[in-house]
Amino acid sequence: MMQIYFLGTGTSQGIPVIGSEHPVCLSKDLKDKRLRVSVWITWENNSIVIDCGPDFRQQMLTSGCTKLDAILFTHEHADHTAGLDDIRPFFFRQKNDIPVYGHQRVLENLKKRFDYIFEAENKYPGAPGVKSFVVKRNEPFIIGQTPIIPIEVDHAHLEIFGYRIQDFAYLTDVKSISEEETEKLRGVKVLVVNALREEPHHSHFSLQDALDFIHLVQPERAYLTHISHWLGFHEEVQQRLPENVFLAYDNLTITI
Repeated sequence: MMQIYFLGTGTSQGIPVIGSEHPVCLSKDLKDKRLRVSVWITWENNSIVIDCGPDFRQQMLTSGCTKLDAILFTHEHADHTAGLDDIRPFFFRQKNDIPVYGHQRVLENLKKRFDYIFEAENKYPGAPGVKSFVVKRNEPFIIGQTPIIPIEVDHAHLEIFGYRIQDFAYLTDVKSISEEETEKLRGVKVLVVNALREEPHHSHFSLQDALDFIHLVQPERAYLTHISHWLGFHEEVQQRLPENVFLAYDNLTITI
C-alpha cells in the first residue's frame, strides 16, 4: 500500500496571499488555506517528499513525518526548494546524508544557494548533509527496491521533472508535455497535476488544460494541486469537476 499526504497544495505565494483582500484569501474554510506545494509519500519502508518549499518545517510538524529517506526535486524555483535547510532534524536523527534527486541544473542551483550544505571540506558542523543524484530523462532510478520514473515536462520553456512511482504519478508546474512522456503515465491509478486558475497562464496548466490532460491519461482518480486563489473557493470548484477528479487540499491523505 502507498500513502500520499498532501503537505501543501498552493501556488508560489500560498493562500492567503499576504495583504490580499480577495474573497478566497479571506475564506474561513480550511480547504482554502494552502501552503506551498509538496507531497509526502510512504510505501513499504520508504518515506520521501517531492519538493521542500519555504513551508517545509511547518508541514513536517503538522504531518508528523519523522523519517526522510530522500527528496525528489521537480525544479529549482523557491516555492519548491527554499526549505532545504530544514532537513537538519532528519539528518541529526538519522545520522546519514539525505539523498536529494534532481536535474543537473537544479542540483547546481542548490549548490550555489545552499553552499554550506553541499560544502565537502571545512563544513559547518550544524549544517545537514546531503548526497546528490542527477535525474535524467529516460533513466529510472531506485529508492528502496522501487523504480522511480522521471517524467519530463515543460514549465515555460524550463525542462522540469515529475515522477511516477508504481501506480502513482505527480506532476506540477506543467505547461506542456510531449506524447512520449505522456505515454509513461499510461496505467496510473492516481494522477496529481497542477491547475493554477481558470484563465490561461504562460507557464502553468489552467483548469481546462488539466482536465484535458486527465482525460488523455485516463487515471482512475486525479487530484489537482498548485492552486491559486484565482481558481475560486474549494467547495464551489469541486462541485464542477468530473466525478473522478478532486481538488487536493492541505493535509489530505489518500492511499493506493
